[in-house]
Order: sequence, then structure tokens, then C-alpha cells
Amino acid sequence: MPNEQPPKIQVDSDWKAQAQAEKEKLAQKAQSSAGPGGAGAAKSTPGGRAGGGGGTPPADFTTLVSTMATQALLAMGLIADPRSGQRYLSLDVARHHIDMLGVIEQKTKGNLSEQEQELVSGTLYELRQHYIQVASTKRG
Repeated sequence: MPNEQPPKIQVDSDWKAQAQAEKEKLAQKAQSSAGPGGAGAAKSTPGGRAGGGGGTPPADFTTLVSTMATQALLAMGLIADPRSGQRYLSLDVARHHIDMLGVIEQKTKGNLSEQEQELVSGTLYELRQHYIQVASTKRG
């Protein structure tokens, strides 16, 4: 299939703005709770490293969801590989990451805060919409 054109990718700018606003809101919340001895103080992770220090994100639920979403977006070609700068398309891999987030949503039902539940369900909704769009573009 060397003559096949890469899929045209349309990214909803409203979604980008909403994601950026949510990211800033979370950063502000983390800063406000990061006082001396506060909940945001450096926490030790199972590996013995301080969470969030040295460029490593904290080991928390938000990071888990974000990591899975990023992997799905990479596999759909919506984000370039940070190492190579290239985009690739693997709908099977994207579907796997989306399905894994679905498992997380099912297995944590009733155990999440309202904000965490909104994060998971909103992320899943957006990823599924992007998946449908990319898959239909590839087929068409």
C-alpha cells in the first residue's frame, strides 16, 4: 500500500482549549496544595523517587488516565512521536488503550471522586470520537 495517502486529521480546537484549561486548573490546584507539609509535598513513590520531581509526573490517577489517553492519541496519529517526530497509525493499538481506559472506568465505578469520574468518562468520550473519525477517514 505504498500509494495510500495518510489520513487527513482534523483536531477540534475547542477540545484542545478545554484540555489546556483543565491542565492549567489541575496545575493551580496542585500548586495551592503544595505548601510546606501539605498534601502536595513531594511524595515517595514505590520506586523510591519523589513524585513530580525531576520531570517525572506524580504516580496518581490523573497521570494514569493521561498516559493511557496519550498512548491512544499517538496510535491514532493525532500526536507525533516525541522521539522521531513522525506520526503513525495503528488503530488496533489505539483501540487497546481506549479499551483499557474502559476497564479502568468499570473497575473503579463507585470508588472515584466526582472529578476523577468526569476525567475518565470525558477522556473516553473524546478518544472514542477521535477513533471513529480517524477510522472512518482511513476506510473512506
